Amino acid sequence: MDWSPDEKTETMLWHMAIQNAIEYSGKAAPGSVIGRIMSMRQDLRPHGKILSPLIAQKVSQANSLASEQGLDYLRKILAEEAPELLEEREKQVKREGLPELKNAEQGKVVLRFAPNPNGPLSFGHARGIIINGEYAKEYNGELILRFDDTDTTVKPPLLEAYETIQTEAEWLLGFKPQRVVIASDRILEYYHHVDLMLDGKFGYVCQCSAEDFREFRVNKTNCPCRDNDVQLNQKLWSKMLDGTFQPGDAVVRVKTDMSLKNPALRDWPALRIQDTVANPHPRPEIGSKYRVWPLLDFQSAVEDYLQGVTHIIRGKDLMDSTRKQTLLYQHFGWKYPETMYWGRVKVHEWGGFSTSQMRQDIESGKYTGWSDPRLPTIAGLSGTGIQAAALRNFWKELGVTQKDIAVPLATLYSHNIKVIDDDAPRISFIRNPVEIDIQGTDELEIVVPRHPNNKQLGTRNINLDSKTIYLEQEDLAHNELRLKEFGDFVIGGEVAKLVSKDRSDKRKIVHWASKDSSQDAQLMLVSNGELTSIKGKLESHNLPIGTPVQIERIGYGIISKPDVVTFTHD
Repeated sequence: MDWSPDEKTETMLWHMAIQNAIEYSGKAAPGSVIGRIMSMRQDLRPHGKILSPLIAQKVSQANSLASEQGLDYLRKILAEEAPELLEEREKQVKREGLPELKNAEQGKVVLRFAPNPNGPLSFGHARGIIINGEYAKEYNGELILRFDDTDTTVKPPLLEAYETIQTEAEWLLGFKPQRVVIASDRILEYYHHVDLMLDGKFGYVCQCSAEDFREFRVNKTNCPCRDNDVQLNQKLWSKMLDGTFQPGDAVVRVKTDMSLKNPALRDWPALRIQDTVANPHPRPEIGSKYRVWPLLDFQSAVEDYLQGVTHIIRGKDLMDSTRKQTLLYQHFGWKYPETMYWGRVKVHEWGGFSTSQMRQDIESGKYTGWSDPRLPTIAGLSGTGIQAAALRNFWKELGVTQKDIAVPLATLYSHNIKVIDDDAPRISFIRNPVEIDIQGTDELEIVVPRHPNNKQLGTRNINLDSKTIYLEQEDLAHNELRLKEFGDFVIGGEVAKLVSKDRSDKRKIVHWASKDSSQDAQLMLVSNGELTSIKGKLESHNLPIGTPVQIERIGYGIISKPDVVTFTHD
């Protein structure tokens, strides 16, 4: 039995459309409303295909009311029918932007974004760089871009990622991070802090096997190595450094308390030996220079202190890292940075993508590279026309909350439309083109606006010397059509006859291209998880590579090559 929304749900959709129209000054976006509704009503998610056109219709109606009657009229409707939504909107206005940072002083805030450079940035990374960057701007502070590249085995760095990440970070932020730090350049600093730990008797070299130490941890009993004196620990530390010990023979541990409730905090490992002969660091200046490498919790904690980080914003899955690092800070007598957490954000249309898995899939040939439009990478998203400002607005809107959130891609797309629509030139691409001769006009050129509402973009001059145009095959199912910006035509066979320049009735409006002002071209898009190329005729243009465009009756796209348009979204 087909599902349809009940009256209560339909009313809710209408009220949400009105709220969105108020929020965006009469320019409500279906994607934004859909995302909000799906996050509120999980029971509606299976019915997205039915709800999407219905929501789009209600959004259109709300926008029309805003245009005709004004936003106060919409506020009056909500005040009478759904006052809680109006109150919620008013609270949102008062709470514009991200929540305040605790104990933050103007000009003294230092934040960091610390990716592992085992690949370029992904959609998930964008959250970290954008949120930290926005706070740095708001508080006139500093943002550090730090490469946590001390794992040469499980997540080996990718050499080209260092430069790519810096470029992508600047694109996302709109400014350059104030500092760039590379952890692999700082190994001697971490060694120095090991010496301080050993001398201070809050660190020790452990020679127990992983299995044996697991038993000590589970049983809450001390490892025998914990009682090493300072001299023995220094001797064992030297053996880790000089090659006497091999990987797995010894690790440096931070003394905590083996009776702590959380097992992960009990004498946690700080540094280990890696086989950098077999797996050298990809940076040639590092290579096999070091054998002992810090684990992330130790390296990050020490570096945060050395760089003067005042605030850390990270995923709630890293709460144990905060707890471990706080114990280390207490040993050193340092003050731990203020910390905020966010929950997971799941995009409905994407499965579980990790940088490591994407790297494997690229190397195996499954994807064409990091810029493959099927991947949720910054390169993939920007290459299909997603703008940095849209990503910034998307993540700022979600904010910093520990609640796990699931959103559709339509939410990101709605932000992208708001960014590009006012300046995106219109352009025609004809799929399955059919040549049609036109009659009833002596015009040799049609001049139409590049954008219906932005005169500054100029005009499109369409040559009609040959009196031949292209229409899409499926449009020829109608024998009466209006060619957009041209006139009403009657179609018979391979001939179209002009009957009126003015719109004379409600016949279907279609896009078209002139044989004299078009070229063979391709429309690239992702369909059912596969890259698809559609051949057709593209209106002649001189738009620069990378220009966002609205493809008539198809959606938004980006000029990838003079004869290639990549589809972005509806």
